Amino acid sequence: MARSEGRRAPLWARLSIAVGALLLIPAGGAVAASGLRKEPIPGAVSPAVVRPAGERGALNFLLVGIDPRGSHTKPLADTIVVAHVPSGWKDVYLFSLPRDLVVRIPAFKPSGTAAERAKINAAMALGSRRPNGVYSPRQGVYLLARAVGNVTGIRWFDAAAIVNFGGFKKVVDTMGGVRVPVDQAVVSEHLKPNGRPRDRTADCAKTNTCLRPYVGPQKSYPRSTAPVRFQGWEALDYVRQRYGLPRSDYDRTRHQRQFLKAMAKRAMKRDVTAIVRSAGDSLTVVDGGVRLADWLTVARNLDVRGMTSIDLPGKPLFEGGVYRGEKFPPGVRGFFAAVAEDRVAAFLVDHPKVVTIDR
Repeated sequence: MARSEGRRAPLWARLSIAVGALLLIPAGGAVAASGLRKEPIPGAVSPAVVRPAGERGALNFLLVGIDPRGSHTKPLADTIVVAHVPSGWKDVYLFSLPRDLVVRIPAFKPSGTAAERAKINAAMALGSRRPNGVYSPRQGVYLLARAVGNVTGIRWFDAAAIVNFGGFKKVVDTMGGVRVPVDQAVVSEHLKPNGRPRDRTADCAKTNTCLRPYVGPQKSYPRSTAPVRFQGWEALDYVRQRYGLPRSDYDRTRHQRQFLKAMAKRAMKRDVTAIVRSAGDSLTVVDGGVRLADWLTVARNLDVRGMTSIDLPGKPLFEGGVYRGEKFPPGVRGFFAAVAEDRVAAFLVDHPKVVTIDR
């Protein structure tokens, strides 16, 4: 797109239910069977592309979760998920980028920011800058898309969705809760067993600079192979946790993808209209001005039950003995090339040890 476009809770957002979660996965594609023009999310970098009539090429969506913040507070991308729909529009592959992944963030003219090397979640904040100290997440997602594209090789995204934490809770509660197996014991850093915020230490009571400021009783989620029903506040708390987990943020992002799949299945049995309305202003969608009928063409073909969640390997990046963030091993480049070239299924068969399929 030549400029940022976004709409709050658009009518076609109901299609996201068909892919996997209203909040994080917009299930549509900026492609029409009649040859609709598709405008890439990175916008100013790539020209618009016209897809021939009847062609069902691969689609890519960028899904971003942020803290609920005011317009005068810079947003950070707490959750970054890519949803890849191969050509034919039958399957969906999900994979996450760790928020602490160290990348080269491009310069971005709309926000007046220069290129810099930083953690990828900072791209949303840098790209969101507007005059007079105001921040716009719908503008920031363009720079985040470029940063993600530089890492993955994805040339453009067909749509992007931004959701805040409050909206996630509302949707889960509107669904009547969501059932998910708990694959490892998780203890909350943020909440007490009754769901109220944990107390802060005296030194951290009036500041947000403490890394781990909380004390006292903690909400816990014991391991269970049988699906556990989560209320909205429990679901949000669970998918935010990383402290105390063996793989930290990699375990956290796996839990997020598990919830997306469970929400997709649950949503298929519920009142979609009510679910869409529950998101309200918590959901921002950026698209290319695509018609509702064109999104429906995509959504009707997707097999939500066969959604594949992929765990990418990563490891700490140390420089001069100081932890800088996370990095991917060289082998992950092969997976990204498979995504960009629309051959993920074959890659997973031929390279079973490069990435892990979540169970």
